[in-house]
Amino acid sequence: MDQERVWIEQALKGDRVAFGHLVRAYERPVYNLTYRMLGDPAEAEDAAQETFLRAYTKLASFQPERKFVNWLLSIASHHCIDRLRRKSRAPQLSLDGPLPPVWTASDAPRPEQVVRKKQERERVRQSLETLPPDYRASVILRYWYNLSYREIAGVMDTTESAIKSRLHRARRMLAEELQAA
Repeated sequence: MDQERVWIEQALKGDRVAFGHLVRAYERPVYNLTYRMLGDPAEAEDAAQETFLRAYTKLASFQPERKFVNWLLSIASHHCIDRLRRKSRAPQLSLDGPLPPVWTASDAPRPEQVVRKKQERERVRQSLETLPPDYRASVILRYWYNLSYREIAGVMDTTESAIKSRLHRARRMLAEELQAA
């Protein structure tokens, strides 16, 4: 995005308004990642703010050949992993997305379908909580953000083969957890 590069260049020169444009452009994906990692809205908001603060102070280290959003998600995921490691209790993740904007009577699911789907989401959420933070971050980046292995490796500062291995192990762990439940 050409406008993004202009904002980055201006922010590097100390233009806080330009950096504000970057924050507004990417606050939703950053917050979504922190929320899915941490599970608590207030904690996720704090982590998202910390992500942008770190991005502002480290902006000079941004490599223009990378996607800016992936660089931000990298900062956010590392911050969340650090928070999760420091926590003594298991975090809560919400997999509930927004409902479709308009439901007609013919489109509306039957009550038992709604209950079953909610129970499935809860089982998946609980299973995700059992994963180590690095695995959880890899799963979220892959399946909620549709990032490629290469992009996840860039975000997580590791190799593609390490990401493939983490995702393989995470899927196996999730399958075992879901079968046991």
